[in-house]
This record gives sequence, C-alpha cells and structure tokens, in this order.
Amino acid sequence: MRFFACGLVLACAFTGTAHAGHDPARQVLPAGDGWASAGPGTTGGAAATTVHEVRTRAELVAALAAPAPRIIKVRGVIDANTADDGMPLRCTDYATDGYSLDRYLAAYDPAVWGWEREPEGPLEEARKASARKQEATIALNVGGDTTIVGVGKGAGITGGSLRIHGSRNVIVRNLTFRDTHDCFPQWDPTDTSPGASPGNWNSLYDSVSIQRSEHVWVDHSTFTDAPNVDSRQPFYFGRPYQVHDGQLDITNGADLVTVSRNRFEEHGKTMLIGSSNTSTTDPGKLRVSVHHNVFRNVLERAPRVRFGQVHVYNNLYEGAQTYSWGVGVQSQIYAQNNYVKNIAPEKIVYNWGGTAITDRGNVLNGRPHSFVHAHNAANPDKQLATDAGWTPTLNRGLEPAHRIRHLKAGA
Repeated sequence: MRFFACGLVLACAFTGTAHAGHDPARQVLPAGDGWASAGPGTTGGAAATTVHEVRTRAELVAALAAPAPRIIKVRGVIDANTADDGMPLRCTDYATDGYSLDRYLAAYDPAVWGWEREPEGPLEEARKASARKQEATIALNVGGDTTIVGVGKGAGITGGSLRIHGSRNVIVRNLTFRDTHDCFPQWDPTDTSPGASPGNWNSLYDSVSIQRSEHVWVDHSTFTDAPNVDSRQPFYFGRPYQVHDGQLDITNGADLVTVSRNRFEEHGKTMLIGSSNTSTTDPGKLRVSVHHNVFRNVLERAPRVRFGQVHVYNNLYEGAQTYSWGVGVQSQIYAQNNYVKNIAPEKIVYNWGGTAITDRGNVLNGRPHSFVHAHNAANPDKQLATDAGWTPTLNRGLEPAHRIRHLKAGA
C-alpha cells in the first residue's frame, strides 16, 4: 500500500514501497530494453520518498540539489535563461568585459585577422567570459539516482543544458527541450568542413549532455530548435552563424545508455556518441541503444559514433539530411530495421574514419535497402565493410521496419 501526504508546498512526501504503476515518474527501464538495462538496469529516482514539483528554473535547481534518490516533475515550460528572481535574461545581460558581436566581427574579420589562426586577444577573452556567465545560468547539473519527468502536454525546458556528468542511474522522460542556444559562438577560420567554405562558427551547450555517466535512459522527449531554427540565422564571413550545438550528446566515457521514443527535429548536429578520435576514456565504453526515435529535418549525427557498440534500430528518418549514421574511428554501429523516407540512400551513411557498419533489415520508401552498399557505390575511396563485429541481444520490442513507417514519438 502507498500513502501520500501533500500540502501547499511543491513537494509531496511518499512512504511505503515504490511501485511503477501508471505514474511515469515511478517507472523504471524494462528488462532487455537496450544497453541501459544491462546489469542492475536503470531505475532513476523510483525509490524516492519525496517528489519535487517544479515550475521555474530556481525550483528546478533546488530540486536537483536535494538528496538522492529524487523524483522531479516539471510542470509547464521552464525558461533556463532567467535569474534566480525569475526575471528573463537576454544575451546582452551575459555580455561582459566589453564584448559585443559587432566588435567581435570587426576584430576577427578574415580580411583583418586572416585564415591561419584562431581568434585570440582581449575580445576573444571577453567572449569566453561572457559565455561562462551564460553557462553558469543555463547549465543544470543532474546527480545520480534521479528521475526528471514532464507532467502534462508541453512540459519542458527552453534554453537549458541538462548535464548528466559523472552520474549513475538517471532517467529523463516526457520533456520538450527547445532552443538551447549559445549567445557567444566562437569563430574559427581554421575549422573547415568537407566541401564547405573555409571556417566555421562553433557553439557550446547540448540540450542534454551525458558524460562520464552510466545507466541513463532518455525517453519520450522532444528536441527542437524551434522557433529559433538555424535556417534563420545570419551568415558572417560567408558561414552560417551557428548558435546550437548537440541535441543529445553522449561522450567522455559515458556507458550503458538507452535513447528511446524521442523526436529530434529542426537541428544540425543532432547526436554525437564519442568525444574525439584520440580519446583515451571512450574505448570500451559508449554502449548505447537508439531505438524508436523520429529524426525529422535534422542535418547530421543521427547518430555519429566513435568507439562505441551502438545499436540503432526501429527509428524513422525523414526530411533533409547531410548524413545520418556517421561511422567514426573504431565505431561498431549495428543499424537494424530502420525506416527511411524520401532521403537519398547515399546520404544515410558517412565514413568518418571507421571500417565497418552492420546494416540489416532497413527500408527506404517501403522497400528493403542496404545503405552501406549505397554509400560504397557513391564513395569508392571510402569503402566500409558490412560486419561491425557484434550482435545485439538487448533489443526488447524489436519489430520489422515497415511497422514504424508512421512512428509517433516524443513528449
């Protein structure tokens, strides 16, 4: 039997045995549901005796600092760009030490600064200091044994970066993450993408960042840049002014993660798994399952993988793409029973220095298709083998690709 005692405060005390029932905040990851179900599984804060209901950034920060295990229910939309008193903050409120975009553009215009070195000097230091002020406000640090769940349609976080860093046993569900924008992108004239004009604008802040953590389940959430989509950003120095980084990045030795039934849309760099080609913490880690998600109108990284054994299955891909499955250094992607709509088949796989990808049961516009073969035919100098060297077993709910043609996912 369960007993609740709730007053006028925003926390409800819970006593007795914790059962999942129909309350998403009490539900745990089912057995066999991807890599996060391995070993002891992922239970988040299901055993918590107190439920924190939050409606503002300040309440969310306080709840995240409460003793674990913790359940946090988000009601409504929390704007992370707000002061502790609830006042909204704009980019100009974070600017410090004389930073302004106009001054920055004038100082590092390639016609003045050149193309051979990254920006340095007082204005670059002012940019960094301004970025640190924004980060101190929008970075939301999540400890272990925590469940964060949205309550009601549209519940979510706008402009915030949920950071699961150095934590174990975390569940994030039923939230809409919008427009995690960087007010102070850095210009790097030496960073050039293949086939693009020289230079790039690089931003920080992922909507959800998982680093040095294990047993994490991200489920039934929506990730979008709307209404501040990248296509509406200006061009400076001939390159798009990129104010968004990743939507959900899993890096720096993170392990045993399941990403399920989310919607990713209107974004560029969607999901990065793996830190760098030379990482010493990622080998042997980064075991991730990505299943029953919708990737709609995202340009790349759905996901891009280095090192990890990543099972990508039963996802729906549609809309403009540069590529979806990025095969990076020592990656082992097993792509199975995914459905692709109206995307050129050679744009699904891209070789970022990997050697192989397993491509089984995938469908393009209703017909079976091998996307690794399409890649190899279009890229004779970047061939990939067709066996990534392992077979997934934690694939609860695996179904034929045709059944997910009309998949609904997200918060």
